[in-house]
Amino acid sequence: MRKLRILSTIVEWGWSPLLIAVLALLGYFYEWPIWLLAGAMGVILVIGLVAAVIKAREGDMERASLKLRQLSGYFNRRFMGNSSLSIFVIIDGLFNIDNPRLWDWARGCDMAQRVFNNWGNSFIDRMESDARTGRFSVYLRTYLNELWLLNTNYYEFVEQFHELALTIELPKETVDQFNRFVMEYNAFVQNLRDIITDLKKIARSEIEAPSVKLTQELPRMKPPVQTSEDREPESTQRQAQPGRGGGYYL
Repeated sequence: MRKLRILSTIVEWGWSPLLIAVLALLGYFYEWPIWLLAGAMGVILVIGLVAAVIKAREGDMERASLKLRQLSGYFNRRFMGNSSLSIFVIIDGLFNIDNPRLWDWARGCDMAQRVFNNWGNSFIDRMESDARTGRFSVYLRTYLNELWLLNTNYYEFVEQFHELALTIELPKETVDQFNRFVMEYNAFVQNLRDIITDLKKIARSEIEAPSVKLTQELPRMKPPVQTSEDREPESTQRQAQPGRGGGYYL
């Protein structure tokens, strides 16, 4: 089986040089005219080069399609639905804070979560369907644009939560959860940027890699710093110190 695969690869990629070599031997034995032999060899060489370029491009498209499918599935699995790293699940944590204005915003995000979940599931289903029928590479550019659009709208909620979190005091668990999200999300963004850069060479995408934005972690909660007003008066500290005679300093 392995020998057959090797032979198939040689025939697939090396048919042009082999055909030229055979043609050259036949021309030598039968003394064909040089101009006729050179013309035939040139045509075969051009056809072979074009076929090699098309085959290489198809290989690049197949690898890019696989990377895009894997990255899209990762985005839908890690940052959507009921995943603990979904920005909407993190936003739900605001209901634990006694602030009705935050609750109104969080309820609006809850409605958006349902839209995003349906969009993400539909996106993955369509990708898998086209992958099974062999049409995915045809719509590769379309799927890249949709993933970019899906992430761009998703990032708006990430940015809003980050700006809001800088103005209020959040529980430590919520801050840690968001910072874990940031680490994985930024890794996803870097991978998406790499795919966009690669696909611009073969799919003529108009999307620029920097348009997929990174986000920032929230500052860690620090213990309160004791100010001079919080310290005990110096006279009280003196009275609390035991004296040498068993009494107290006055």
